[in-house]
Formats: sequence, C-alpha cells, structure tokens
Amino acid sequence: MKASPDHLTIHEAHRLLQSKQLSSVELTKSYLERISQVEPRVRAFITLTDELALEQARKADERIASGEATPLTGIPVLIKDVICTRGVRTTCASRILENFVPIYDATVVERLKKCGAVLIGKANMDEFAMGSSTENSAFFVTHNPWDLSRVPGGSSGGSAAAVAADEVPYALGSDTGGSIRQPAGFCSVVGLKPTYGRVSRYGLVAFASSLDQIGPLTQDVTDCALVLNAIAGYDDRDSTSVPHPLPDYTQSLVGDLRGLRLGVPKEYFVEGMQAEVATAIKAAIAKLEELGAEVEWEVSLPHTPYALAVYYIIAPSEASANLARYDGVKYGFSYQADNMWESMEKTRQYGFGAEVKRRIMLGTYALSAGYYEAWYLKAQKVRTLIRWEFAQAFERFDALITPTSPTVPFKIGERVDDPLQMYLSDVCTLPINIAGVPAISIPAGFAGSLPIGMQIIGKPFSEETILKIAYAYEQATEWHKRRPNI
Repeated sequence: MKASPDHLTIHEAHRLLQSKQLSSVELTKSYLERISQVEPRVRAFITLTDELALEQARKADERIASGEATPLTGIPVLIKDVICTRGVRTTCASRILENFVPIYDATVVERLKKCGAVLIGKANMDEFAMGSSTENSAFFVTHNPWDLSRVPGGSSGGSAAAVAADEVPYALGSDTGGSIRQPAGFCSVVGLKPTYGRVSRYGLVAFASSLDQIGPLTQDVTDCALVLNAIAGYDDRDSTSVPHPLPDYTQSLVGDLRGLRLGVPKEYFVEGMQAEVATAIKAAIAKLEELGAEVEWEVSLPHTPYALAVYYIIAPSEASANLARYDGVKYGFSYQADNMWESMEKTRQYGFGAEVKRRIMLGTYALSAGYYEAWYLKAQKVRTLIRWEFAQAFERFDALITPTSPTVPFKIGERVDDPLQMYLSDVCTLPINIAGVPAISIPAGFAGSLPIGMQIIGKPFSEETILKIAYAYEQATEWHKRRPNI
C-alpha cells in the first residue's frame, strides 16, 4: 500500500476499496485534503464539489459492500468545465457562462455515474477550449506542478495539472487540436484522444464540432484503458457517434511489441524543436525497437506543414457558428441595453475573452461571401489530403510515433501576446484531429525538471494498438513514476 491514498492510481485504489483496506469516503477525504494543500499554488479547479463528492462516496461504499463495484466505483474524478454536469455549474471558463447550471449530464458523465464514480469538481481550462496554455481562462491561470512559473498546456490544463499534482487520480478533458495530449505531455501524465466518433460528444459544449473529442487524463496507461472502457461506445444522441464494436481495452495491455510496424514521420521533427525534446523522443523510439517493434525512420507525410493553416480556418469557422448561440437571450450572461442589437453586441463584448473573439472573427471572415471558396472550402480539400496521407501510412504501419510538443512547458506570459507562437504549440497534435484518428501522449523523459511527452498515433478505432504500445513503453521505463515536488 502507498504511503497515502492521494498517490494511488485507479487500479491500485480499486484493489484497496475491494479489500476493504480503504473506504471511498476515506479516499475522497484524502483527495479533498490534498486539494486544500496544493490548490492555492496549482489552481486547477474552477468548482470544487466537496459535499456532492462525499455523498457519492457514501453511496459508492454501499455499492462496494453489495458486491456491485466496477473498477471506477468510489474513485474521485475531475471533469473539464466544458462538459455538462447536471446541477453543477459548467462555465467553459467564460464570463458568458459563469453562472450556467446544466439540467442534464453529458453522456460521459452519465456513464461515469453508472460506474459509481465520485465527481470531485470541474477543471479550469482555456475559455471555450480555445488555447494551448490555460492562460485564456476568464477566471485565473493554472500553474504547472513541475514548475509553478510555467503553463500546464491547454486547453485541458486544469485536468492535466490536477492529475500531475495528485489532486485527483484521473480527469476528463476534451481535445480539438491537442487539448488533451499537449497538457498531458507538459504535465507528464497519460492523455488519450480517441477516434472521432468513439466517445459521445453529447453534453460537450461545442468548439469545433468536426474536431472535438472527449478523452481521459490519467497517471498510467492501465488507468487510461479503464476510463476508456467506461466512457466509450455508441450514443444515439450524438449524430457523429459510430456504432463500432467496443472491446475491453485492458486486454491489450501486454508488453510484447514483436510484429508491430512503427513509422516516424520526419515532418513532426519541426524546425525550432528543442534539442532535448528531439533527443528524448529518439531515445524513446529506440526503446520501442528494443521491445520488438519494427521501426522505419524518416517516413514522410508531406501535407503535414499545411495542417496548422487548415486547422486555423476550419476550427474558427465552426466556432463562429457554434458560439452564435450566446446572444444574451436564452441563457448565460446578458448585458441589459436599450435595444436588442446593442444588448447582443455588449453581451459578446463583455462576455467573451480576447482569444475567443479573435477566433470568432477569423471564422466569420473565412465563411463570409467571397472568401468561403478561397479559404474554408480549400481548407476542407487539404483536410481530405491529410486524411488520405494518414490512411496511406496506416497501410504500411500499425502506428506512428512523434513528439507530443516541439517544446517543454513555456513560461506563463511568454507567448500570450504572440498568437502565432502559441498556435505552433499544437503543431504535432492538430493533424490528428484533422484526420479523426486516435492518439495518446505518454511520459517519455525530462529536460532538466521539465516533462517531455511522446505521441503514439493509430489508425481509426485502433485504440487497442496504441494502448498496447504505450503500456509496453511505460512498463520498460520509469518516467511515469516521477512526481513533481509540490
């Protein structure tokens, strides 16, 4: 048994709960105590649901006593504040939804509740999931537990930071262009973006509907598989959900990589990449070779350099349409003015932050008459080429290996006034959303005390394969066992 419950993985906590060495109430109180100790420095939570958590923990203990526990029963979870939770406010880290309380649960929250999970709070994030550093929250900046002067990544920075700081054993995030994987890499935790359509988006407040996916952030790969088992699967309330067979992902967690073919796309080792990142990832790939995988270096995906431009046309275009609903009439913040048009204008002026307004304007421009074909339609054509390139690569390879980010976590404030440099943070992750394929980031080293993540990309609905590769690497290394000193 670990020294204290707040350092437990999901599977370790489950064993202790099943053997009655620990109750869910004790476990939850332990995490609440840990949160009170470190949260003033990390600032990962927008909302702490301590009373609800203890109530759910008591019910979980009854369920465990009756012999009806699942691997997630009685274990606390943090939900990114872009995912609807019935009776618990869902702000999207925006003034415009500061006091919004949903009347229904997102499908993923429903499924976690059915498993007996304990909701401990809602995580800070970039406003409406638009950002790469969690500096765009309307409320406060989240700090990286490994170095409090640095960002935790974004937009799921609160979720990643809380897991890294042992405030929770696992969290849910959302990923539109890297928003699970990049903060997972920056915080040295495991973060998975599933195949588009694998996990229901019902109850996820939309940013870019053709790119968004919900996924887990966990301390290790086993936990990632357990959470994916709980949240994945078809949902008829989500028109993009795919009725694909749902395996038990824990069955793929074996250490043998013999027979697997891995490709290393050269375009992901971009100009300006930090030398320590490139060195660590190449060493990690060499370790995969030692574990029996066949690796081909210098694979080419030639349309990769266009992915950044494609993303920043498609995503803002979809955002401009999705965020049009915030008009000060139906729900959320409303500025009271003399007439409807002034009220709508002022609601958006004061309700949205600078980055959200920037992306709405970019998207509205790309969709406007005279520019639609030149920008949005052309971006969709290039998106098709990028998807085709991935499909071609996966005819030869079982997975592709890249860095998660070209840099280690950067200083808070360092890029906030330089949108282009901020956008480049996601250069290794956003092509995966454009293609709709799954990818996972796992701890793969450090540059000094700062984490480095490795990304494993799979073909559609091959989460089993990328989890297998991730697990084999994790078991052969010690990176995932390191903890920040906080």
